[in-house]
Amino acid sequence: MTDHVQTILEEWARERPDLDVSPMGVLGRLSRVASLVHARQEQTFARHGLDSSSFDVLATLRRSGEPYRLTPTDIQRSAMVTSSAIAQRLNRLERSGLVARSRNSEDARATDVTLTPNGLALIDRAVPDHVETEHDLLDGLTDEQRTQLSSILGQLYSSIDNAAVTPQAARTRESQPTSGQ
Repeated sequence: MTDHVQTILEEWARERPDLDVSPMGVLGRLSRVASLVHARQEQTFARHGLDSSSFDVLATLRRSGEPYRLTPTDIQRSAMVTSSAIAQRLNRLERSGLVARSRNSEDARATDVTLTPNGLALIDRAVPDHVETEHDLLDGLTDEQRTQLSSILGQLYSSIDNAAVTPQAARTRESQPTSGQ
């Protein structure tokens, strides 16, 4: 496969043959794929008057099931963004009439966020279009390749997310001989 990343790898191999730059092949392609995917998804969201942030919040509320209500903290956990980012998203969506905020019935200090009928209708129109875009993006892969890629990316995510040691410490540990060697 010859692509821009392959050219970069070849240049590094020529200039610094002492370095194993193979991670650049994986991570460089992941980064480039992520950019392409994001751009295509943004085009899809824009057809519905949304951006990825708004879609994320509306989809989180929609998939929570009836009554399509969560606390901002629950939305934040699902979207994995900061509380200030959630507040900004919710303000924008509330001004657009897509969500409504109300006091939590169990805790008067807490707020609930609920999809409005307009928000529900919008996300129900946008999700099938989003899923179709994702199918189109993966069209070049077989079902088996999609399954394998999903599994491999899941493993990569877990290994990065759960890493308890620094990457340098892990490499140092791997390069040290064990008692059986």
